[in-house]
Amino acid sequence: MKLDLFYEIDVPRPWPGEFPENQRHAEQESYDEALEQIQLADKVGFNTIWLVEHHFREGRSHCSAPDVVLGALSQITENIRLGFGVCLMPHGFTPPVRVAEKVATVDVLSKGRVEWGTGRSTPMEQTAFGVDRDSSRAQAEDAIKAVVNFWENEYAEWHSEYYDFPKRMVCPKPYQDPHPAPWMAATSDGSAEIAGNQGMGLLSFTIMQPLSRMAKQIQQYRAAAANPDPITRVANNRVAAYTLVHLMDDEKEAEEHRVWESVWWWYQNLAEFMLEWEFPHFTQEQKDAYFPFLKKNADGDFDPRDFNKQDMIIVGTPDQCLEKIQKYADIGVDQLLCYVQFGFLPHKSVMRTIELLGSEIIPELERRGHQVNTTVTAK
Repeated sequence: MKLDLFYEIDVPRPWPGEFPENQRHAEQESYDEALEQIQLADKVGFNTIWLVEHHFREGRSHCSAPDVVLGALSQITENIRLGFGVCLMPHGFTPPVRVAEKVATVDVLSKGRVEWGTGRSTPMEQTAFGVDRDSSRAQAEDAIKAVVNFWENEYAEWHSEYYDFPKRMVCPKPYQDPHPAPWMAATSDGSAEIAGNQGMGLLSFTIMQPLSRMAKQIQQYRAAAANPDPITRVANNRVAAYTLVHLMDDEKEAEEHRVWESVWWWYQNLAEFMLEWEFPHFTQEQKDAYFPFLKKNADGDFDPRDFNKQDMIIVGTPDQCLEKIQKYADIGVDQLLCYVQFGFLPHKSVMRTIELLGSEIIPELERRGHQVNTTVTAK
C-alpha cells in the first residue's frame, strides 16, 4: 500500500473579524499551511497529493482551482505525484478542451507527475453551472473521450451530442506518454463497476460507510476491471480511498489538538451539506442504505470516537493507526488518501501527523512488502 495526502482546504467558521477581511485571512492561512504541509510530505515519502475541485462548500472545501495549486506545487516539490481529485467533467463546468490544456500543463511543469481524476460533481454545483443531472454521466464520459482525443492528435476536433469543437491544435500535450493515468470518483457500487469497466482507477472513501461496504465495492470494481473496455489510452486498475487521518505521540494530546471537536465538526458539516444539497434526489431508503449515519450526524447526535472505533477514520498513536491502515490494505486498497487538514487541528499537529506517517508508517509498510500490485498500462 502507498500513502497519499488528500486536501479540500478546510476553512471552518467562525472567522474572527468582519467580512471580507476575516474570510480572506482565514483562507490565506489555510492555503499557506497546506503548501507547507505538502512540501514536508514530499520529503518524507508520500506517493501522491490529491486536491479536490469543489465550489460553494462553505467551511469544508475552499479548493475551487486545483490546477492552479498543483501548478504551484510542481515548482516547490520534487517527488510527490500531483493528483486532480477530481476534474469536474460535465461540459457546463469546464469545456473539455480547457481540461485537456490544464491537466497537460501541470503534467509538463511537473515532468510527468500528474494523476488525472475525473468526476461528475453533485446537485449544488451542477445547478449553479447549468449542468443537467440526468445527462451528467454521459456528458462526463463524452468529455473524457474528447480530452484524450485532444491529447493524442496533433490537430483534433470533436462533434457529439454534448460538445462541438472545430479542428485545432490543442497545446500543450502531456509529458507522460500517452497521457496521465485516469481515475473516476465513485460513491456507489454501480459507479465502481462503471469505473472498472472503463479501465479507470477507483477513487472512493470510508468516511460515511464501514469498511465492510468498502470491501464489497472493491470486489465489484475488481470484477469489472478484470476485463475492461478502456475509454482512454491508459488502463488503470488501482483502488484509492480517502479518510480522516490524525496521528499523535500520545493519546492524551487529543484534547490539546482539538481532535474530536474537529472530527465532530467535519462529520456534522458533511452530513448537513449532503442532506440539503448533494442527495435531495435520493429516497430515504437510498440515504439509509448508502449512508446510514447521515441524519444523526446532521443533527449532531453522535460521538465522533465511534467512527474511529469502526475504522471509518484513522486516529491514534502510530501503532494504533498502523493496525487500522492494515485493515484497509487487507480489503484491497492500493493507495490510502490521508485527509490530514480538517476542522480546528493546529498546523503544528498536522505537520506532526505527516512526520509520523513518514517516519513510522511508510517505512513499516515498505518493510512488510506492501506494493501496489495492480497495473497501469497503455493501449
